[in-house]
Amino acid sequence: MAEDVTAMLNHLPGWAREMGVTILSAGPDEVTCEWQVTGKHLQPYGIVHGGVHCGVIESLASIGAALVARPRGQRVVGLENNTSFVRAVRSGTLRGVARPVTRGRTTQVWEAWIRDEQGQLVAQGRVRLLCVGEEQAIG
Repeated sequence: MAEDVTAMLNHLPGWAREMGVTILSAGPDEVTCEWQVTGKHLQPYGIVHGGVHCGVIESLASIGAALVARPRGQRVVGLENNTSFVRAVRSGTLRGVARPVTRGRTTQVWEAWIRDEQGQLVAQGRVRLLCVGEEQAIG
């Protein structure tokens, strides 16, 4: 089943796909991804734009939180994303991993880390998400 979820996630249109992010695994306890740094990820100084790190961290946390919320008849929306940029990166393959801190009934908190090919920490973040019923309007 996890492979089915991963394949489905990798075929969804949207930001992660446009950024070339590939979901490697997705479950309620951990979500992982990787992507090859290209020109579209860089800011004018030639390093990966902080927004890319924020987007990857939010995407991983949202996927994991949604996998927790869906069986409960809920969807999730991000409330807060706090991402720290630790090391500048210009090229290579980056990997992200997110794990839950708390999977509450109304909110969830997930932490995520992005590392380079040498395993060095590049960015770290925490995302807080709201769990809403499927019948509730979002936005």
